[in-house]
Amino acid sequence: MSAIAVVGEALIDLIPVGGSGGRTDVQDLYQGVPGGSPANVAVGLARLGVPVRMAARVSGDPPGRIMRRRFAEAGVDMRGVVAAGEASSVALVSHGAEGPHYDLRLHGTADWQWTEAELARVEPASLAALHVGSLAAVLPPGAHEIAALVRRVRRTATISYDPNVRPEHMAAVPDARGRISTLLGLADVVKLSDADLAWLLPGTSPAAFARHRVSEGAAVCVVTLGAAGAVAACGAGVVEVPAFPVEVVDTVGAGDAYMSALLAGLHDRHFLGASERDTLRAVDADTLTSLLTDAALAAAITCGRRGSDPPTRAELDTPAAAFL
Repeated sequence: MSAIAVVGEALIDLIPVGGSGGRTDVQDLYQGVPGGSPANVAVGLARLGVPVRMAARVSGDPPGRIMRRRFAEAGVDMRGVVAAGEASSVALVSHGAEGPHYDLRLHGTADWQWTEAELARVEPASLAALHVGSLAAVLPPGAHEIAALVRRVRRTATISYDPNVRPEHMAAVPDARGRISTLLGLADVVKLSDADLAWLLPGTSPAAFARHRVSEGAAVCVVTLGAAGAVAACGAGVVEVPAFPVEVVDTVGAGDAYMSALLAGLHDRHFLGASERDTLRAVDADTLTSLLTDAALAAAITCGRRGSDPPTRAELDTPAAAFL
């Protein structure tokens, strides 16, 4: 029981790589790069040497072929990938003072049309953990099936969850916060950003939220704070871990690299699997700090590159001073 399964969207991010330079007759230039928060987590895990299986609905169109190639090159097990008849989802990415903004083209696309039979490919009995996240866990009609999968798999595997909120699209789902709350209540490991928290529970402090989630049954809850680092809670209490300073090229995928490194660290320390749930809940503050330090380094490395390009194991094992 060593594999981690990841369920969710796999889409293409169109990232600006040039501009008009003030000329109104010249269009911005975009580079298409594979993305989607869950897909990024799967690739990040594979690059860190963790056996990982991706469950995604991937189109046969050109963006879909790019996604399949990305999974294959990273070494992701694709037995859970469904050949979808719908078109791929696409995100136009722009950058502002508060970070990247995603203009998502999602109507009728492949990522949200899950059926129970398709998700049966995940094979719960062979998993140490199941990670779910972002839009696929909220948008109908497939979100219902993903929640049902989480309930089934939780009997035998650790559950991790990153809401990775996209307000413009989640707000259109009347019970979006309720769906997210349900998954938070089922998760052993929770990771979200301070921006996610501000949308979910305005006015709630990261430390208070992390403590509350642990009191409600999570083993670990982490709230990332961008350049200010992260605050996390476990049964042993609250820890704060700084971010690594980095010359930022692009923050796309940084949170997903953080999630991948955290899960990889838990995997390497044999904390995953339902049989290890009590062990995970007993994680001490020093161990959690070490896990989150590696995760912060993974995010910093990713911020130094364009697009979602998480580190390999060799890069993560390089002394952190090389990135300062």
